[in-house]
Amino acid sequence: MLEIRDVRKAFGDLEVLKGIDLTVEKGDVVAILGSSGSGKTTLLRCVNFLETADKGTMVFDGETFEMGHISRKEIGRIRKKTAFVFQNFNLFANKTALQNVTEGLIVARKMAKTQAEEIGRRALDKVGLGDRKSHYPHQLSGGQQQRVAIARALAADPEIIFFDEPTSALDPELIGEVLEVMRALAQEGMTMLVVTHEMNFARNVSTKVVFMDQGRIVEAGSSKAFFENPREDRTREFLRMAARE
Repeated sequence: MLEIRDVRKAFGDLEVLKGIDLTVEKGDVVAILGSSGSGKTTLLRCVNFLETADKGTMVFDGETFEMGHISRKEIGRIRKKTAFVFQNFNLFANKTALQNVTEGLIVARKMAKTQAEEIGRRALDKVGLGDRKSHYPHQLSGGQQQRVAIARALAADPEIIFFDEPTSALDPELIGEVLEVMRALAQEGMTMLVVTHEMNFARNVSTKVVFMDQGRIVEAGSSKAFFENPREDRTREFLRMAARE
């Protein structure tokens, strides 16, 4: 479904991505792990063109794109088939949960309001918030706000969803409700690329793990192999540190 080759990105003299290769198959749940500053979020933002890579090739849905020289029209085509869930929710404070879910459908996709609201209600039901559709963000917990953001992503009917540390802004007791929604999506076959610090999610839900360090992929493979038989010393060190946290 998605393949990227030799993705590079620098901010001034700081080289953040140093030649990333990654292949994602339909139905994969790929957990991207690594310490802070390893390049995980920058990679995700480059793949969805929230940042423009300096170099790299993407093959998505049979089309090939040069990531460093991509047009707005091409980005628009890609984004119609993808969705992005941010760590800080990015909801409109002056709109209800339902309006937050439908806004993109009505404004960006020119969908009729009645149709958008029907899709929005189904999406909110799917994340367990059908009874909160008239609530504003300030009336919702952080976990509920993030589930609204996931509903917004689902309403776009994407082929792949990118998650940027979706639980990092949540209190510990609220993390589980968001991970449970993501687990259900994985079981339904949704393709997901997830930057996360949640080791249990990576071990028990993801199908593949990518471990990044200093702008490079140190190790990648099935979740089972990654956690049970890591090949690289740096991977083993990372897992020992994660186990102590």
